[in-house]
Amino acid sequence: CSIFQCVKSFKGHCLMGHLLFTGWNCRECQTFVEKFEGALGKGKGRKLYAYKVMMAKKMIKFNRDFENFKTACIPWERKIKEVESHFGSSVASYFLFLRWMFGLNMVLFGFMFGLVVLPEVLMGLPYGSIPRKVVPRAEQANAMDYSVLLDFGGYCQYSILFYGYYNDARTIGVFKFRLPLSYLLVGVGIFGYSLMVVIRMMARNSNEGGDGGDEGQFTFSFKMFTSWDYLIGNPETADNKFASVTTSFKESIVDEQENQKDENIHLRRFLRVLANFLILCCLGGSGFLIYYVVKQSQDNAKKDQDELTWFQKNEVDVVMSLLGLVCPPLFETIAELEEYHPRVALKWQLGRIFALFLGNLYTFLFALFDEVNEKLEEEKSIKNATMWSLKEYYANYSSYHNTTDVPPLDIAPADVVRGPCWETTVGVEFMKLTVNDIEVTYITILIGDFLRAVIVRFLNYCWCWDLEAGFPSYGEFDISGNVLGLIFNQGMIWMGAFFSPGLVGLNILRLISSMYFQCWAVMATNVPHERVFKASKSNNFYMGLLLLVLFLSLLPVIYIIMTMPPSFDCGPFSGREKMYDVILETLEELPTFIGNIVGYATNPGLILSAVLLMVLAIYYLNVTSKNYENANLELRKKIT
Repeated sequence: CSIFQCVKSFKGHCLMGHLLFTGWNCRECQTFVEKFEGALGKGKGRKLYAYKVMMAKKMIKFNRDFENFKTACIPWERKIKEVESHFGSSVASYFLFLRWMFGLNMVLFGFMFGLVVLPEVLMGLPYGSIPRKVVPRAEQANAMDYSVLLDFGGYCQYSILFYGYYNDARTIGVFKFRLPLSYLLVGVGIFGYSLMVVIRMMARNSNEGGDGGDEGQFTFSFKMFTSWDYLIGNPETADNKFASVTTSFKESIVDEQENQKDENIHLRRFLRVLANFLILCCLGGSGFLIYYVVKQSQDNAKKDQDELTWFQKNEVDVVMSLLGLVCPPLFETIAELEEYHPRVALKWQLGRIFALFLGNLYTFLFALFDEVNEKLEEEKSIKNATMWSLKEYYANYSSYHNTTDVPPLDIAPADVVRGPCWETTVGVEFMKLTVNDIEVTYITILIGDFLRAVIVRFLNYCWCWDLEAGFPSYGEFDISGNVLGLIFNQGMIWMGAFFSPGLVGLNILRLISSMYFQCWAVMATNVPHERVFKASKSNNFYMGLLLLVLFLSLLPVIYIIMTMPPSFDCGPFSGREKMYDVILETLEELPTFIGNIVGYATNPGLILSAVLLMVLAIYYLNVTSKNYENANLELRKKIT
């Protein structure tokens, strides 16, 4: 008060003297005067200060509203927060991962649709103009049957959804768009972009650090006295916050119990060895079953399709889906012998289901390659027979009419003899696997979770025992099975997108429906885990599995591009010995020095040197990271 009274009586320099006299240093005095100069003055200075204060308050309010707007624009943020508050961060981590996968697939769909599908639709030849864009005459009678379309045959097989529909001309349209080159670059670029995004996400998660278990000292005191947000004014938000605080206490209690648990180390080792032996037996049996079923389906494909049952036509998809449905709960039951911490048990469960899905997927691919080789032999015979028929036609026409000007054969596109187009066959198999996986997942939720919850809810009052506390009780959300299902579904998308450009769009529809359907199922039919545990602060374990699946998905595609001959009468690479020949054709049209630069860049010696340098750099960065981590631990010990 004395400061402002001094200002009213004297001018600014008197204020400075008063502040210095009362013990303030020069810098503090100058800052105080600059801050309150407008309020202390008269006339325009006071009005200008009031205007600045008003604008500052409005800017603060605008920033707060804009942050709220950005939060509201995040897809499914409220749903995920609601799930986290009731089921813990471990269950919410799955939905966060699903949302991230949705964003990744949206970008991949933009690449595929904008650079492959849309140019073909706008600038390519219309449907019915050439044989590859027409349903064969023998199949037209059943081309619109529901059962045929459900198996992606008929008009679906000869549409933009699959590889065989696209044009093989070097350029199309008035803009001279190179569709074959774009198809190849997009097919490989999808892997490059995905690799970049996954590694970037792993680096961001590494900065957060921590495994969710170490929170320092006085954990329960901090949660008790600092968890509540006193700015909450919405009853629904308050309920979610109350549930979130309660769940966080349960997570911390589990961590504390695990830290104080005593165990018989020899018995524990024996049980863990036994559990791993049983799981290895399950993995070997599932791989043998997949291989046997694929071989059986190849034999059935040679028979009359009208004589086969629905199961015989779809036994590969059904068996793979059932294995993915039955084995994860079996692994989880066997894992009860090990008695790991729930967070560690989740990683073991993820690794085992990962091995199961990976073995099933590669067994399916190896068996599928056998079928592809058979179709390549069939294509060779059809191609040779077609060339021999054309030569006979030209020779007979020339000798009969005594002329060398032979007109081309006038045959309708639907009547032209064509090869089996093995690329489209592979794309159809991936489409059927994806659709079958969606159906099995949703049916499992409806029967295994919803129907089970209805029975427990309404029959508990008139049953012999307590259905909620005993068998069957309410279901728990299967984190490991759902995460691995999401990861391997994405692996199928990466592999199948090269043979079926429409597969990425189908996966986007699957992810959107999964978010709404599974969020509803969790909140309506599931109960929190008996031992609620805190999820890792970084989802690098999920990302590491995704990165490995990305690498393993890239290998078959690169092998096909570099070694296998494309079909001679369908797809953008028809008429070439190898798919990568479109790159060589493009380099021939570029200036010589650019071709030389590309030749030097693709030199095996240079590539091996670059790979060796990358490995050394990764090793150095890993060692540096470990050193920083050890230094942080030492500093934390000194602080505490």
